[in-house]
Amino acid sequence: MRPTDLAREHGISTQAVRNYERDGFLPPAERTPSGYRIYTEAHASALRAYLALVPAYGHAPAGRIMNAVHGGALGDALTTIDRHARLLRDRDTLDAVRKAVDHLITESAPRPPEGPEVRTVGELAHRLQVTPATLRNWEGAGILTPARDPATGYRVFHAADIRDAELAHLLRRGGYPLSHISTVVQQIRQAGGTGALAAALDGWQRKLTEQGIAMLNASVQLSHYLTMLDGVPEA
Repeated sequence: MRPTDLAREHGISTQAVRNYERDGFLPPAERTPSGYRIYTEAHASALRAYLALVPAYGHAPAGRIMNAVHGGALGDALTTIDRHARLLRDRDTLDAVRKAVDHLITESAPRPPEGPEVRTVGELAHRLQVTPATLRNWEGAGILTPARDPATGYRVFHAADIRDAELAHLLRRGGYPLSHISTVVQQIRQAGGTGALAAALDGWQRKLTEQGIAMLNASVQLSHYLTMLDGVPEA
């Protein structure tokens, strides 16, 4: 097989095929007396495996997996796969965030700040009927990120901080652990509100599904390639 034969199947350039060989993602190719590379079905299978690994785990991990396989370190390749198989944790996080957002939408929106736009830790604690230590605990969990008064060094809570504290207070009453609340609040900050986050969660769900399917395909392609090698490398 020629480089063009491998490239054509995947819609990539022949130079990309050469680069993949150079980087160890494909096994070394033999050469004709005139210096042309000779690729086999094993090279084609290796290329399919590498290109399937990329959407499943990312470019760098895919390269490390193929390097380990070709270096006779199958155990290292499998360890890399295990380290990046985080879908279950991501699905659990998605489920926790979705339930928390549903809880926020069902219960009530945070109250708009009343009185001064900037609160001290004592004032905010009084507003929420919690202790200042509770607010400092929420800050330690990453839920709150108050600024500091440049003159005194004391914590000051602006409107966005007050909103986040209201969200945390509502979710704590709902029984959610601080780790989940921190994730939800950070996602709401990035999305710009609970409504926007609820819509964004659908996109997150689609990405997790696509990655799960990509991981299945990568497993099939890598397994097929391993069976073509002259003996599976020792782990």
